[in-house]
Amino acid sequence: MRRSLVLLTFVLVFGLAGAASSDVTLAPLFKDGMVLQQGMKCPVWGTAAPGEDVVVEIGGKKFSAKADDKGEWMVRLDAMNPGPALEMSVTGKNAVKISDVLVGEVWVCSGQSNMEFSTRNAVNGPEEVKAADYPGIRLFNVPNRVSDKPEAQCGGRWITCSPTTAAGFTAVGYFFGRELHKQLNVPVGLIQSDWGGTPAEAWTPRTGFQGDPTLKGILERWDKAVADHPDAKKKFDDAMEAWRKDVEKAKAENRKEPPRPGPVQGSWTFSSPTGLYNGMIQPLVPYGIRGAIWYQGEANAGRAEQYQALLSAMIGSWRSAWGEGDFHFGIVQLANFMAVKPDPSDSGWARLREAQAFTAEKVANCGLALAIDIGDAKDIHPKNKQEVGRRLSLWALAKVYGKTVEYSGPVYESMKVEGDKIRIAFTHLGGGLESKGGEPVKGFAIAGDDGKFVWADAKIDGGSVVVSSAQVAKPVAVRYAWADNPVCNLYSKDALPAVPFRTDGR
Repeated sequence: MRRSLVLLTFVLVFGLAGAASSDVTLAPLFKDGMVLQQGMKCPVWGTAAPGEDVVVEIGGKKFSAKADDKGEWMVRLDAMNPGPALEMSVTGKNAVKISDVLVGEVWVCSGQSNMEFSTRNAVNGPEEVKAADYPGIRLFNVPNRVSDKPEAQCGGRWITCSPTTAAGFTAVGYFFGRELHKQLNVPVGLIQSDWGGTPAEAWTPRTGFQGDPTLKGILERWDKAVADHPDAKKKFDDAMEAWRKDVEKAKAENRKEPPRPGPVQGSWTFSSPTGLYNGMIQPLVPYGIRGAIWYQGEANAGRAEQYQALLSAMIGSWRSAWGEGDFHFGIVQLANFMAVKPDPSDSGWARLREAQAFTAEKVANCGLALAIDIGDAKDIHPKNKQEVGRRLSLWALAKVYGKTVEYSGPVYESMKVEGDKIRIAFTHLGGGLESKGGEPVKGFAIAGDDGKFVWADAKIDGGSVVVSSAQVAKPVAVRYAWADNPVCNLYSKDALPAVPFRTDGR
């Protein structure tokens, strides 16, 4: 009797487990309140029992798939237009229903802390939060997660934009999405996937490191650190034990404590190459999106040349993973930050901005939004995220949605030496060049063959700026806004700042 009871329990437990494992499930973004990308054959995917037939129904249409031998299935919906909220049903051996589904524009918002920066902390945060009542904007926040392998699942849920939900959401993402929602009059879905203090390599999959020898070295060094980690951890633990004893001895003898052993390499953290891509981007792939906006770079300052290759590779690897082609990618250039320096000098932040601008120019379907004039010398997290979001939206409206708006401030085009002066020509003049507030043009430096830059006199002349200095009789190069925190005031009459540049660089 007892043996029969045990056998029956075994059958029931494992039979139910088997039934549960064969249930149709959906990828993490397919939840109530979601937004599907308009005009796209959006993929819908999940798991079921191997060989199980799955039917997805939405808008009166049905789409069928059969789970493969791994239990994975996918359908592609017909392209849809915005309209009333829909219900989606997914049926196999069980049924899943998803309600309040909108069709509109979907964007991923990623990067480090300036993307993570919440709406409540922006300029006029309480007022902005109070006014954030937009049922047609839906928000999804991906929980922070590091992983040593590509993940299929993540937490999070779609929530309707309201004063309660917008408060803690990415401010840049919210202000960007709000502008699109107003200008396009369609629903907008925003997927926040960011983590403060993180470098670009953490957001890059393994494939992104393999096309460039410089980047390949990043991954090879990391792989070696991971392989060596067990031995390194043992040595670290031994060193820590010895250190603790030395500390006690130093205290007893009233001596200065010895230095603590350095951290062991090879442990997975938020800065580990591939770790955040695996845990926070891969679970989103290949959900239908229009594009991504990216505010990051502070953690890579000082490695500008490498960053240029890395950012380009990261964008390319995301696009390859999604399989949508060259989806649009908006880059926020680093804001002005740190103390203003009295004399022209080189700058790691200026070089990082140059790498961002170069990527936006050279990589297809990329754009640049400046923050060079809205930073804070004492705070790496400037609060005027409204203008960052607006400038990103100008780029999107012009280049993604075909609206007739100027989306960029003046961009360096060419230089011409005219005796003891250099004439700098620009594109994206908009309504013309101007100095902010009508003051003399600031931010230009000039150098001769010796490469020593000095502050220059600069005068607007039509669509160009003429630059000179009494200290440089034979000028060869010009720089503009080339500093951690430059004092610069060249704009277009569309109130967009000129992009920092140097003529002695690329």
